[in-house]
Amino acid sequence: MSLENNVLLRVEDLVMHFPIYRGVIRRQVGAVHAVDGISFSVKCGETLGLVGESGCGKTTTGRAILQLYKPTSGRVYYEDIDLVSLKGEELRRMRRKMQMIFQDPYASLNPRMTVGEIIGEPLMVHNVATVKEIQERVEHLLNLVKLNPSFASRYPHEFSGGQRQRIGVARSLALQPSFIVCDEPISALDVSIQAQVVNLLEELQEQFNLTYLFIAHDLSMVRHISDRVVVMYLGVFVELADRDELYHAPLHPYTQALLSAVPVPDPVIDSKRKRIILQGDVPSPVNPPSGCRFHTRCSIAEANCAQVIPEFREIESGHFVACHFAERFM
Repeated sequence: MSLENNVLLRVEDLVMHFPIYRGVIRRQVGAVHAVDGISFSVKCGETLGLVGESGCGKTTTGRAILQLYKPTSGRVYYEDIDLVSLKGEELRRMRRKMQMIFQDPYASLNPRMTVGEIIGEPLMVHNVATVKEIQERVEHLLNLVKLNPSFASRYPHEFSGGQRQRIGVARSLALQPSFIVCDEPISALDVSIQAQVVNLLEELQEQFNLTYLFIAHDLSMVRHISDRVVVMYLGVFVELADRDELYHAPLHPYTQALLSAVPVPDPVIDSKRKRIILQGDVPSPVNPPSGCRFHTRCSIAEANCAQVIPEFREIESGHFVACHFAERFM
């Protein structure tokens, strides 16, 4: 795939292992398999939702794409440029096109800097504007995220969680990027504020033709904002499909279990739904199961599942599943 196919980002066999050291001489005794060989692409202007339970590798995937973590192996192509091979000034220049909205609006803003300094810092670091231009740009960005420009002189502790996340959104837009990793941007916010932030992200996407990788726990919110959804389990992808197809006809037992846990506002429909309760705990990423990683908790697992790693294959047009028995659910 290339930009001719409207593909902005292409990830090939991305692996991110974190070494575990022990003893006085710091000998490596193992590794955390945070991300284990995932491949996908994101088109220009698209929102790809990435879901899965805590610790499955979602945030690590986002950070490895942006080279905040140097991947153990694999390739990340942005506009057909391999980010993994870039260093120093070349990588710094590419970072202007890619930004991140962090999960915790309380920890991601420097408490010693004013809002104006926080939003204007990317412009100063990349030396792309004068002091006067930075002030004007900060005011414009605060207007964009529906905050009063006079807030520029205040400090982060003076704002609510929702307002802080808007400041984080404004900072991510400062350099006019085309790709933004949204790392659970609403999980720390009240439910009433979540919808406002998601609506703001959608408006900004339409206005600036932004491309999002939207990482989240909340499956109903992912359904609202995403064009396609990918489901992750213990460092690997188990299913990828268009939003509506994934929600109406999930083909992987893990996806089915996740969707069965999503509350439905209609009590009549909710009472008729079948709940899938997964047995056991998520295995350790230090020592993941052999074969299919989900086989230890899967209700349809057979002996073959513990031996053979299922191929992440295209079952229908645009619908990829990593399960030996996916055809049973069609």
